[in-house]
Amino acid sequence: MAYNPEKNLKMYYSIGEVAKMFDVNESLLRYWEKEFPIISPKKGGGNVRYYRQTDIENVRLVYHLVKEKGMTLEGAKKRLKTSREQTISTSEVVDRLKAVREELAELRRALDYLT
Repeated sequence: MAYNPEKNLKMYYSIGEVAKMFDVNESLLRYWEKEFPIISPKKGGGNVRYYRQTDIENVRLVYHLVKEKGMTLEGAKKRLKTSREQTISTSEVVDRLKAVREELAELRRALDYLT
């Protein structure tokens, strides 16, 4: 997943930009909107979607539960209702660990280059 909250400074994002952040299809995001009321981007003329930072955070939660943990949509809905804060915390830890792993991989490549 390429989403990094520190690097995202815009106020609104298009559905295409959000799809790229999570490496998913736009149609999947539209489907998740129907299934998860917490994902509710603003809609402009012609039904153009404008995702706010809170929408992107909610997409990140759904992505974590469905794509990374392999939960069903019903399981993800239930988890978000019963333990949303714990899910947020777990997702943040997973994201930090992925960032650390990437940094370590970069260090290893640099060391391999030097030797």
